Amino acid sequence: MVPMIENYEAFRNELSMSKEDVVREVYRQNKDRISIKKEATAVKNLIRIIESTLRLANSKGFHAMTLRDLCSDSGMSMGGLYAYIRNKDDLIHLIQSHGFTITRRTLLHYTGEVDDVRDKLFSAIKAHLYLSELMRAWFYFSYMEAKSLPAPEKRDAVAIELEIEDIFLGVIEDGIEAGVYRPRNARLVASMIKALLQDWYLKRRKYRDQNVAVDDYAAFVRDVIESYLL
Repeated sequence: MVPMIENYEAFRNELSMSKEDVVREVYRQNKDRISIKKEATAVKNLIRIIESTLRLANSKGFHAMTLRDLCSDSGMSMGGLYAYIRNKDDLIHLIQSHGFTITRRTLLHYTGEVDDVRDKLFSAIKAHLYLSELMRAWFYFSYMEAKSLPAPEKRDAVAIELEIEDIFLGVIEDGIEAGVYRPRNARLVASMIKALLQDWYLKRRKYRDQNVAVDDYAAFVRDVIESYLL
C-alpha cells in the first residue's frame, strides 16, 4: 500500500531514491539510440547529460547551447557524448523521455492505491506539484521548448500532456459518478487543475515573493477545485 504524500520534504526524500531507476528506464527505452551496452555506465552518464543540459538550457537557452557546451559542462568528451546522442534532436528526445517517464510514474504511483476520491485528487495534485518543484528545470524547459520541438517529439509531448491530464480527469469523473462531486464539466476542471499547477513552476518568483510555500499552494489548489466540485 502506497502511503499518502505527507508533505514536500517527505516526497523529496522518497523520490530522490528512485532517480536512478527512472534514468535506467529511459536507457532501456532508448537502447536502439545509445551505443553503450554496459547499463551502469550508461545510466551514470545519462544523468550527467540530462543534468548538464537542463542547467545550460536554464542559463543560456537550449537553442544557444552547443554540444561543445554540453561536453564542457558535463566533463564528457565529444566522442563520449556521441555514444549517447548524435545531435540536439536526440538530446531533446532524451530529456523529454526522462521527464515524461518520471511524471507518469510518479502520478500513477501516488494515486493508484488511494481509494477515497478526495484523497486521490489531492494526492495527484501534490504529486504533480511537488515533482515540478523538485524538477523545475525540466518542467520549465519542456514548456519553453514545446513550440520548437521536432514534429515527433511535439506529438509525443501533446499525447503525454493529455495522458497526465486524463489522470486528473479520471479521478474527477469517479467522484461525480460516486456522488462525491457535483455534476460538472470534468474535462474543463482537469484542464484548470493543470493550469494552476503550471502557474507554480512558470511563475515561481511571484509565489516566492508572496512567501507561499509549495505545501500551502497544494492545499490552495485543492480548496479552489473542491469549492467548485463539492
